[in-house]
Amino acid sequence: MIHFEHPQILWLLLLIPLFAGIWTWLLFRNKKRLEQFADRGMFGRLIPDASRWRPSTKFALIMLGAAFLILALANPQEGSKMVKGERIGSDIAICLDISNSMMAEDIQPNRLERSKRIINNLLNSLGSDRISLVVFAGSSYVQMPLTNDYSAVKLFLDQVDCSLISAQGTAIGDAIEKGMQTFGYGDPDREWVKNQGRAIILISDGENFEDDAEAAARKAASEGISVCTIGMGLTEGTPIPEYRGRQRVGYKRDNNGNTVTTHLDEATLTSIAHAGKGIYVRANNINSGINEIVRLIEGLEKDHYGEAVFSEYESRYQYPLVASLVCLLAELLIFERRNKKINIDRILRVRKNQ
Repeated sequence: MIHFEHPQILWLLLLIPLFAGIWTWLLFRNKKRLEQFADRGMFGRLIPDASRWRPSTKFALIMLGAAFLILALANPQEGSKMVKGERIGSDIAICLDISNSMMAEDIQPNRLERSKRIINNLLNSLGSDRISLVVFAGSSYVQMPLTNDYSAVKLFLDQVDCSLISAQGTAIGDAIEKGMQTFGYGDPDREWVKNQGRAIILISDGENFEDDAEAAARKAASEGISVCTIGMGLTEGTPIPEYRGRQRVGYKRDNNGNTVTTHLDEATLTSIAHAGKGIYVRANNINSGINEIVRLIEGLEKDHYGEAVFSEYESRYQYPLVASLVCLLAELLIFERRNKKINIDRILRVRKNQ
């Protein structure tokens, strides 16, 4: 089965029909301009060496060559054989805030959906690390236990929304403790071994009203678990939308009828990361902070998880690359105007008359 090492490069293929449309429009415009000076029947006398098919053929070859080049850059790969290898990695618990304030739209499309995209991008950047997923609001629970099946994590992540927990609030400390439990901390049936190969990634707007999150982060750090925080939202206040089904019906109001606003509490999230000996990064519409988090994960100690079977892929970029070079070379060998010495149309007519 063929797959691409860099599938995001394939988006460049959308430029091919765009350029084709522009070229067709320019060709039509030039023809209209010529018709203002002479009838179509006079074109052959005014421009005797002009060819109708050569420019179109040259352009088609350029576009085809560009398409093959994009495919080569995306590096198509084919799985040739299955090999055994040792699985090593770190344990990562992702704690996702699903309180109502995460529906605020200061980050598009909203804080929660943006958080889910960040988690997906993080999963795509990891290797053989094991992942668990904890969701929290006024309370928390484990949505996905520790696993190296990223597809399952993404499947469970798709089902996450603010209705999963009825108790509203933001119990960050409880979420950190749940994250520790996914590593086996506090389990009487498992022996707890302290090491530096574990991390908790907390994604929230930082408005903590329920417990002592810093104490929980310090406790995690004392057990060798780094606590990192990703801040979602902007520091300016923004209203919290309310929905009936999928339709927005207004904004949340307090008992006095005033619109309730929410803002990113960077001070709290920074303090939690400091207490947990991790890092704080701020996410917005441009930056997600994934690179900083990935670098921290790569620096963690790695545990051995036993053997695993991997598919060894072989790159096949050579074939589209050769096809691209052939198309571009053919384009160079075709002249836009007819060659008086080598005229294919004349040769064909002579042979036909014979």
